[in-house]
Amino acid sequence: MVGAVGAATSGCGLISPEGSQAHVVATGAPTPTLAPTPSPTATVDARPRAPLTGQLIIGSTSLDQAAVAVKVSDVASAHPQAGVNAADIVFVEPNGISYTRLCAVFHSRFPELVGPVRSIRPVDVPLLSPMRPVFGNTAAARWVMNYVAAHADTVENLYSFKAGVHGTEAYHTMPHRARVHSVFCRPDELRKLAVSMTAPPMQPYLPFATGDEQDSTALSGKPARAVSVPWGPGDTFNTGYVYDPSSGRYLRNEPFGKHILMDGHRVTTDNVLIVRAKWKMDKIYAGGGAPDPVVDIINGHGTFFYLHEGTSVKGTWTKGAITDLFQFTLDDGSPLKIAPGRTFMELPQINANVWITA
Repeated sequence: MVGAVGAATSGCGLISPEGSQAHVVATGAPTPTLAPTPSPTATVDARPRAPLTGQLIIGSTSLDQAAVAVKVSDVASAHPQAGVNAADIVFVEPNGISYTRLCAVFHSRFPELVGPVRSIRPVDVPLLSPMRPVFGNTAAARWVMNYVAAHADTVENLYSFKAGVHGTEAYHTMPHRARVHSVFCRPDELRKLAVSMTAPPMQPYLPFATGDEQDSTALSGKPARAVSVPWGPGDTFNTGYVYDPSSGRYLRNEPFGKHILMDGHRVTTDNVLIVRAKWKMDKIYAGGGAPDPVVDIINGHGTFFYLHEGTSVKGTWTKGAITDLFQFTLDDGSPLKIAPGRTFMELPQINANVWITA
């Protein structure tokens, strides 16, 4: 067993988690409310669980390996993508002021291909550092790479132009695609090249409900059939999710249509976690002069919305240092509990007008 969540024992596998009008939410980031001290009589569930999904581990599949994060281009010309539905957690980040880029993290499953692979953003470091993953990408501007290098003790950066990685089986090129979107990653092969990051995540990344606990939406959730998240100026370039009762999951939409992968499958997720955060526009990306926002979550706070099985709750979040986990507190002061499963975490601006449809 690895850590408190038991992220690894040889001979283990995963099982499934245990089991209308639109309105615009208020903007702004109120001061977070501290969560009450947990009851000393609370039952502790010590059964081993996957650290990035919270799902129980049984059977024959080992999770005794490092997590692998891969940066994935998300502009319209980069579609269709590959491998996203196998990720435990997918972070949705700004790319410029009107586009998004994904950071998909794999630990429970490693698909054959993920991509198209693109470059790093500074927020990847505080998002990924608590997991200590291997990181697949195509590098970035010099100032971003210097920032990543300064935190090499928490993220092992393996990218396709680095000596010892280029020419291996870790990356695959698709010549028929546009050059900028032609590089794909084999995350399990990338994992095998890691030198420093070889251990699995040592703690659950999110506050999963365990044992007989119920997730927060089951206790106090409001109807949430769909949600729309703006990324561009004037509430434009919206990503969205629509609840599908037949599967119990949310179906993802891009601003330009349904989010469909190379294999023809729609992108789905068990959980949608929208973390509104400050964007700093004080960096200029090389090669065009357009402002590229830096998502400011280190020692930060803001508001969040959590959706699961057609219901939602909201509250405040805080995050301390680079390696600290997010802390989530509901509006009633109780700690957030997330249902075990796959999670998409979107990081729009602090005052983004998030629309939730009942």
